[in-house]
Amino acid sequence: MSRILVTGACGQLGTELRLLTEGEQRFLFTDALPVDGVEALDICDAAAVEAFCRTRKVSAIINCAAYTNVDGAESDAARCEAINVDGVRNLVRAAKAADAALIHISTDYVFDGKRRRGAYREDSPCHPESVYGLTKRKAELIIRRSGVRGIIVRTAWLYSPFGKNFVKTMLRLGAERPEVRVVSDQKGTPTYAKDLAKAILKALPSAGDYHGEIFHYTDEGACSWFEFAAAIMAYAGLECSVVPIATAEYPTPATRPAYSVLSKEKIRDAFAVETPWWSLSLKDCLKRM
Repeated sequence: MSRILVTGACGQLGTELRLLTEGEQRFLFTDALPVDGVEALDICDAAAVEAFCRTRKVSAIINCAAYTNVDGAESDAARCEAINVDGVRNLVRAAKAADAALIHISTDYVFDGKRRRGAYREDSPCHPESVYGLTKRKAELIIRRSGVRGIIVRTAWLYSPFGKNFVKTMLRLGAERPEVRVVSDQKGTPTYAKDLAKAILKALPSAGDYHGEIFHYTDEGACSWFEFAAAIMAYAGLECSVVPIATAEYPTPATRPAYSVLSKEKIRDAFAVETPWWSLSLKDCLKRM
């Protein structure tokens, strides 16, 4: 039986993949800090990754593992680089040795966000402005230059009922406070991790036909963080007021793209995936929570 390795299986996306494939024996779920049903595997350990893929006869890898603390990366660049760059290099080498296909998850942070209209396409110039974005772009280039079979999927504004994310933060603050202040001059697309997981599973059977091809996946539509927060409060029935503020009023260690709407035509055409409207997916997520 061919096996599919999923790294970072305890994160938002990895958890949704586990739920969607429950009972399917061909999936091998791993994480650096495993829980029940998830095996231990540190992608920073090159020998361990190679041995795992060889002995378990892995035919495909879905890499959900990443250092995602965007602000923390600014002061912890070495750790971010180790996971997001060196770890990906280890997966690429193991995939090539096993002739396995690799699906790697990347980010809108590879762009500087200076665009104000239209959508970033897969071939739009990349200008990351944070340590996190820079490491994710380095990983993309490693994959594309390696000749490994597989694809890169960029996404943005990921949320789910699991882990740490904007939706869970807003729900907590909305229950504790009468008012929250949220940035209104950054625009993008909230993406439900369950929708992304479904898209990845749809692309999986033919991902090996490509060699480092880049695709974009987010849900449909666009909004500001302020509009996203207001929708969360409204759909959850919370009476917390959301006050719009400028990015300059909420300084963070890492620079975030002010505009990161991504084009999805390419992934829809290639794999016939669905891109649901972001507000409808938000409602589904809140029902599960």
